[in-house]
Amino acid sequence: MTGRPPLTLLIKPAGADCNLRCNYCFYLKKGALYPEPGPHRMTDGVLESLTRNYLELDLPVHSFCWQGGEPALMGLPFFQKAVDLQKQYGRSGRTMANSLQTNCTLLDEHLASHFAQYRFLVGCSIDGPAELHDQFRRTPGGRGSHSQVLRGIEILHRHKVAVNAMTLVSAANVHQPAEIFDYLLAHEFDFLQFIPCVEFTDEGRPQPYSITASQWGDFLCGIFDRWWPQGPGRISIRLFDALMARLALGQEGICTFGRDCRQYLVIEHNGDVYPCDFFVEPNRKLGNVLTESLADIQHGPTFREFGALKTPSARPCLECRYLDLCQGDCPAHRSPAGYPAGTGSWLCEGWAQFFDHALPRLEELACREMARRGMPPP
Repeated sequence: MTGRPPLTLLIKPAGADCNLRCNYCFYLKKGALYPEPGPHRMTDGVLESLTRNYLELDLPVHSFCWQGGEPALMGLPFFQKAVDLQKQYGRSGRTMANSLQTNCTLLDEHLASHFAQYRFLVGCSIDGPAELHDQFRRTPGGRGSHSQVLRGIEILHRHKVAVNAMTLVSAANVHQPAEIFDYLLAHEFDFLQFIPCVEFTDEGRPQPYSITASQWGDFLCGIFDRWWPQGPGRISIRLFDALMARLALGQEGICTFGRDCRQYLVIEHNGDVYPCDFFVEPNRKLGNVLTESLADIQHGPTFREFGALKTPSARPCLECRYLDLCQGDCPAHRSPAGYPAGTGSWLCEGWAQFFDHALPRLEELACREMARRGMPPP
C-alpha cells in the first residue's frame, strides 16, 4: 500500500453511444465531440495503451470503471480482452478492481458469467418502479425500458454478480423516496446510490427534469428516515457511507464532498483524456493515452488547475457551518457555464436541510464506530 491518493479511470469504450435515449442523459450530447459516422468503439490498441499506462502508476488500487453511453455495447470479447491485458500488465501485489455502470438492457448470460468470474461490481441504473423509471428512461422509439432492466438484473442475480442500484433523482421520482427505497430493497439491492439530476439550459435555466434544492433535501431526509430504523450495518447508501467516513475517519469518500476534483480521469473511446465526465469539453482535454503518459497528465498543470477549481468561493459557502462536509458541492451543480467566482451550488439549501436532519444521528453512529475501533472520539 502506498501513500498516493486514489485515481479511478472512468472509461467510455463506446463513447456516448447508447441503445436508450433517456431524456435527462447529460452524456449523450458529448457525442457531438466525435461526429464521425458509424459506431464509436474503443480499439484493442487504445485499450492496451490505457491499461499499460494506468498500471504503471503507483497507486493503492487500480480501479477500472467502465461507463458510457452504454458500455455493454462492446460485447463479451472486449471485456475478456480487458481482463487479459490487466493480467498481462499487472504487477505482483497490486490490487485491481473492475466496475461497470450499465442500463442493464443488453446483459446476457455470457457477460454475467464473465463479470462473476472476475468479480466485477455492476451498477444498475434503475429509477424505481416502472411508472417512475419509464418517464425518462426510454428507448429510441419512446418505449419504457423498465421490463428490460429487470430482466438484466435477474441475470446478474442468477450468476451472483455483485450489484448495486444507481438511481437518478429527477422530477419524475423526487417525491417518492420511501417508495423507491422499498422497491430497491424488494429487488435484492443492498447497496444504493442516489444522484441528483441537475441540468441547465444554455441560458442558465434548469431543465424540466431537474430537481430543486428543497426537493433534494426532502428526498434525502425521506430516504434517511426509511433507512435509519433498519439500514445501518445492513443497507449501504453511498452518500451516508461517505459522510460516516468523513466523520469517523476524516476520509473523503466521494468526489462531491472532496476538497479537490482530481479523483478521476475520463478515457474516451479514442483515448482522449478528460478530468471529469461532467466536463468532457474541448477546452478541458488533458491529452490522449496513445501519445502521453497518465503520470504526466496526473501531475501536469492542467489537471492541477482543474482540481483547484473545486475550492468554493461563494460567500454563503465560506460562511456555512457545513463547509467542511460538502466543500461547496460538485462544481457541475454551481453553474451551467462552469466555475464563475461567487457562484454557489444549486442544491445548497437542500444539503443544509439534510445535514440539519441527519447529522446528529450520523455523528452518534460515527462515535460508536470509532469506539469499536478503539479510536478517540472526534
